[in-house]
Amino acid sequence: MQQKDFKIFKGNSNDELVKKIAKSLNKKISKANISKFSDGEVRVEIDENVRLKEVFIIQSICSPVNTNLMELLIMADALKRSAPASITAVIPYFGYARQDKKVRPRVPITAKLVADIITKAGVSKVITVDLHAGQIQGFFDIPVDNIFAAPILLPFLKKSFDMENTVLISPDAGGVERTRAIAKRLNAKLAIVNKRRSAPNQATAMEIIGDVKNKTTILLDDMVDTAGTLTSAANIIKKEGAKEVYACCTHGVLSGDAIKKIEKSHIKSLIVTDTVPLREEAKKSGKVKVLTISSLIGKAIKYSRLGKSVHKLFV
Repeated sequence: MQQKDFKIFKGNSNDELVKKIAKSLNKKISKANISKFSDGEVRVEIDENVRLKEVFIIQSICSPVNTNLMELLIMADALKRSAPASITAVIPYFGYARQDKKVRPRVPITAKLVADIITKAGVSKVITVDLHAGQIQGFFDIPVDNIFAAPILLPFLKKSFDMENTVLISPDAGGVERTRAIAKRLNAKLAIVNKRRSAPNQATAMEIIGDVKNKTTILLDDMVDTAGTLTSAANIIKKEGAKEVYACCTHGVLSGDAIKKIEKSHIKSLIVTDTVPLREEAKKSGKVKVLTISSLIGKAIKYSRLGKSVHKLFV
């Protein structure tokens, strides 16, 4: 059976990343006009025929979060009404993923709400990277491929650090499984920061479980937002006698005064991927190192089209 043609569309959140993904697939970005009415409503026009074609929309749900989410939804609806063979939403950074459960009475499970409206908009499959909580895959009634940035991060860490004298550190209990998996593959030691969160975006690092004295340490997380947890952990690690403190994450959200905190902290370098485009302040920081995840996402799209398992992308 002849394979259907496919098209790549993009919102306004990831221009540089989408260009790299399209290049890796030897494909041009299809034409769509995204604009706003004077009151701020998002307006979308698809300028190419997509009938019976596989369609991929690449859009991170990052700042401005609600605008980027609405662009994704409206593009999906516009494409759905043009009779494509399928619509896959490629969401490098899945915003609202931190609201994945009820932590107290009368609060929403917003990650489930977002999953529902993405499905309702006409998306038939989702490809995303390093979900904040893996169970969010179950919030969708459509297939979800949650790929990991490890194939990009591992070679860089292995090349850049002497693992015999390096300790990988989880900044909280929730990230232990992720950090342990990476430490195992790098043959590095593991430590944990025991912390207590007092309010959203506020955390107090308490103590280090593990030996970091005279070691190079790497804080490992899925995302860095305000960098409060990260910089507090770095300070504790340094007080415990660590030689150097680095940090590594998939999603460099870096909102608010995150860069100022990082610049003033003991963190020598923060390694992120380009799932979230950096603000100008972050681009100018000498402490932020960006690795592109475009080849990994390009392979996920290719495997999806060929019916191959994305398990090949895991390490």
